[in-house]
Amino acid sequence: MKTHARAVVIGGGAVGCSILYHLTEAGWTDVVLIERDELTAGSTWHAAGLLPLFNMSYATGQMHRYSIDLYQRLAAEWERDVGFKRVGNLRMARTRERMDEFQTYGTTADAIGIPHEWLTPAQIKERWPLVNVEGLVGALFHPTDGYINPADITMLLADAARKAGAVIYRQTQVDAITRTASGEWTVTTDKGAITTGTVITATGNHARRTAAMLGLSIPAIPVEHQYIVTAEIPAIAEWRKAGNPEHPVLRDADARWYMREERGGLILGPYEKGAPAWGTYGVPENFRADLLPPDLDRLEWHIEEAFHRMPCFADGGIRTTYNGPISYTPDGNPLLGRAPGLEGIWLAEGFSFGITAAGGAGKYLVQMIMQGEAELDTLALDPRRFGPYATRPYAKVKNEEAYEHVFVLHYPDEERPAARPLRTAPSYDRLKARGAVFGQRFGWERPNFYGPTPAEDPAFKEQWSFRRGNWWPYVKAEAEAIRSNVGLIEASTFAKYRASGPGVNAWMDRLVANKLPVKEGRIQLTHALTERGGTRSEFTIMRDGPDALYIVGAGAAETYDWDYLTRALPADRSVHLEKITNQIGVFALVGPNARKVLAPLVDRLSLANADFPWLTAQKATLGLAPALLMRVNYVGELGWEIHHPIEYHNHIFDVLEEEGRAHGLKLAGIRAMNWLRLEKSYRGWGTELSKEVTAWESGLDRFVRLDKRDFIGRDALVAKQDKRHWALVTLLIDGPPDADPWGVESVWADGSVVGRCTGGGFSVHFGKQIAMAFIRPEMAAEGTALHVKMLGDLYPATVVRDSPYDPDNARARSND
Repeated sequence: MKTHARAVVIGGGAVGCSILYHLTEAGWTDVVLIERDELTAGSTWHAAGLLPLFNMSYATGQMHRYSIDLYQRLAAEWERDVGFKRVGNLRMARTRERMDEFQTYGTTADAIGIPHEWLTPAQIKERWPLVNVEGLVGALFHPTDGYINPADITMLLADAARKAGAVIYRQTQVDAITRTASGEWTVTTDKGAITTGTVITATGNHARRTAAMLGLSIPAIPVEHQYIVTAEIPAIAEWRKAGNPEHPVLRDADARWYMREERGGLILGPYEKGAPAWGTYGVPENFRADLLPPDLDRLEWHIEEAFHRMPCFADGGIRTTYNGPISYTPDGNPLLGRAPGLEGIWLAEGFSFGITAAGGAGKYLVQMIMQGEAELDTLALDPRRFGPYATRPYAKVKNEEAYEHVFVLHYPDEERPAARPLRTAPSYDRLKARGAVFGQRFGWERPNFYGPTPAEDPAFKEQWSFRRGNWWPYVKAEAEAIRSNVGLIEASTFAKYRASGPGVNAWMDRLVANKLPVKEGRIQLTHALTERGGTRSEFTIMRDGPDALYIVGAGAAETYDWDYLTRALPADRSVHLEKITNQIGVFALVGPNARKVLAPLVDRLSLANADFPWLTAQKATLGLAPALLMRVNYVGELGWEIHHPIEYHNHIFDVLEEEGRAHGLKLAGIRAMNWLRLEKSYRGWGTELSKEVTAWESGLDRFVRLDKRDFIGRDALVAKQDKRHWALVTLLIDGPPDADPWGVESVWADGSVVGRCTGGGFSVHFGKQIAMAFIRPEMAAEGTALHVKMLGDLYPATVVRDSPYDPDNARARSND
């Protein structure tokens, strides 16, 4: 066995072999893969091999498309049959809501360039007469989808890697992964040890065991998945003998199953309620290329529905039932990227749709390893999107929920209920009593909006929709109150850090593109960039002393940003960094009358512009409590963020609410804040602010100071100053009367796609739909007429100036 390699991949499934192949393709040939059993022996061998391109995620859709292109290319180059069949995919809908979902998929597919077509029930019957179309309202057909033999494509990837110099050790158990004094890693196996600078774990159902060797706890736990294979079905055999093409992969989403042909019969794969997590406390040592006992009782309803939709299915009988564990995560997306806090460790775990994703996962992870970042923004897949709240019991119930939700309607405004509430601010019960309807972000409960109080309507329940749900009038009222009067937003989920020490200014100045605030109490909006000039993080920084900074970041980015900030700390320990999120609560008091509410509550502190200007902060006593007042907000109005020790949270809420009654103070949630930030063209982390585009393309020109001596990403921005492939614009849309954009829509001009939306909602100021979008620069001039595709139709849209509401910030600077 080799004793040293440049990189070691642990796990010989489709994902691990893809990573190994892409390492060699990129020039790293001194690489090793270690598999405890045989290649494909985990979940790969019993996977159904489906290759669905469609996904509501822009990034995931592109990753899947690359996988399919790769598999075809390798099969042609090696002249090897890997069982690839491009039969198409027919997604059938029984309700208008399901068609709304498909049309939302469709507009995202337009932006990626994935072909699709719409079929009526009659057209379905004409093409595929064996399908019973009773009860259907239509279908979405994407002709480029298909399936593949998972074992065959995995072996091809492995062979291609071997040919380039990679070494694969089968029947080799990894027992430990330890750090050496030199900073490398030693991977100890039952056949020897290998030292390496880079370890990639792709261990599928064993992910938690592998992570524990590294001192990590990751929320990847398998869930049982069953599918049925029939014997030959006469009607299917006759259909094919007559010269007809193979049926597409059929998906009856409302019955929660997929179906495809297999050797003259059919495969039925349901996603049932009640499928249990498996191996929660570890995979048995003797579990290799094995299956679990089937439980057909769980599938009874789905089987009956399959009889209804594809009557010939009843003629095949059950030849085989597969029940195999497949690794899941709480949100259903894999964990692909850096392991938090560990240099040289990379994760590729939790792939519930591993065959479709394997090719793209290999490509983009290897880009991260070799170049620091992938060309695609993989934020939705980053392992650091979870925090310590994602414990093993949490992961178990959330992963079971993610499995159950594979075929449920994926509303853009849905909030899944499992494992909630978990993290709550002290005011949670108070807000709930006042009608708060909560969403979840990074484990935190935060008010999305305020509906009727439990006393007013104890039966009120939010209704999700692809159109305007029953929450819409409440959010509209909240947004209008903030624009015309005053609102209070609970915002404790912000991530908060305190940095100090003699090296703090040089340290942070290199990490962000803007200049740091100089005068104590001054506030600056800053962005940490990638080496390519993309945006990785956004921080609001307040000067807290000559060698001290108070840093506020996105709540969902806490693990992600903490990992980045701590990796960048100087080795001389001249910077002390603390994470204080859980110690500090936040309220945002915003609107034209915010000063009238706040002024009587602060002890001997003038809130006038001359004494307390915009983008400054001051310590204060609010009621009886100490607080830090920061004159900044995310809605573009006069207002203050009130940061305070968490133990005073309820007291501050109580005094603000009491004083606010005389001024008509309205409680407001995150959805109203999102609508209002769009009117100001405020960028959002993970949407408009992306690693995939440069800071120039995100419109951050005024936050980039090229006159600084040095900062990460500066050289790339200098080189790309005149090479802008995208322009970020704000659009006002004359849309449908009952729907708003969600931020996934395609943008059109003259019959062609010219961009994609990143955020959307309704503008209470302009009285119409509003969105932000990346479009081609030649289309970005103010007044340009475009169209946005929503729910299958094109609606007129106009490019408006940046910050169309109060572009001069007179409202935020107001002295009234």
